[in-house]
Amino acid sequence: MHGSDQSTPASFQLLPAYLNTGSIAEALQTPRGRRILWLEIVVNDKPDWLAWRNDPEFEAVYQNACRWYTQYRRLITFLFDRAPLPVDSGPIDFRDYRTFAEALQFAYHHR
Repeated sequence: MHGSDQSTPASFQLLPAYLNTGSIAEALQTPRGRRILWLEIVVNDKPDWLAWRNDPEFEAVYQNACRWYTQYRRLITFLFDRAPLPVDSGPIDFRDYRTFAEALQFAYHHR
C-alpha cells in the first residue's frame, strides 16, 4: 500500500488537466498516464513522490523525470520554484521534447 494515493486537487498541475484524474495509481495504469506523470514530477514537488518509490512502474517514471530534470535543470528551476530532483545523467528520449516543452508551458501559465 502506498502513501496517500490522492493529494488535494490543487496539488497536481498536469494530471487533472491532461488525464482528468488526481490519482497517481490511475496515471500509472496507462502508457499515456505514465507519459504525463513524469512531467508532473518534473514541474511539481508538492505531492509526496517518495511514498511511491517502492513501486517499480513509478520508479521508472520517476527516473525518467530525474533525467529530464538533470538535463534541463536551469530552465526548470527558472520557471518553477521546486525542490531539486536527484541527479541522473542517464539518457533521455528526445522524441519527448515537444511534450516536455508543452507541459512546461502549460504548467507555467496555470500555476
